[in-house]
Amino acid sequence: MSNEVKTKEKVDMDPKYIIKLTVTLFLTCLVVAAALGGVNAITADKIAAINWENTQKAMKEVVADPDNTEFTELELTDDMTAAASTAGGTLDSAYEVVVNGENDGYAIKVVASGSQGNIEMMVGVDGAGTVTGVSIVDNSETAGIGSKVMDNEPLASGVPVLEQFEGKSEADMPLTVGSNVDAISGATVSTKGVTAGVNAALAVAGVMG
Repeated sequence: MSNEVKTKEKVDMDPKYIIKLTVTLFLTCLVVAAALGGVNAITADKIAAINWENTQKAMKEVVADPDNTEFTELELTDDMTAAASTAGGTLDSAYEVVVNGENDGYAIKVVASGSQGNIEMMVGVDGAGTVTGVSIVDNSETAGIGSKVMDNEPLASGVPVLEQFEGKSEADMPLTVGSNVDAISGATVSTKGVTAGVNAALAVAGVMG
């Protein structure tokens, strides 16, 4: 049996080649980063525009008289954000609902956790603190399951799932699936997410008075 000793061949790298390779990789990274940054800037503006369009649409869907309603964005306070958080959601923005020059409640945009990510929704609350409507702004819920809630499909009772919140007030809190809120079969987590959002909106409305 041979006792030959195998030795590793030493590879001498040309310093100039190493420098050239390093510079090439660095420049490539810069180009890729710049391209990604450019794409992000373009898409971010488009996404923001679409979200704002959906927000405006949602505001009109949750008030009683959309044709004669004006919306004034309100400055968020620590008490408002804390109330939403305590109730299970995150306050995004709030708008005063003005009809014929007089306050007629609020349109409150909140975010709550669904089964596949965040659910952004608009909740209308009138001057008496009663929910006037719930509209979904954006979501990532599963098609054919959680999307049934997002699309306001009917419950077993025939009532559209989002419309069951209309008429609820702070006196009904906490709104709870299985107690005073019904879930669409197979979409309990998504229903719970919307319920948390409505709780948050009612809590915020309670702070604003």
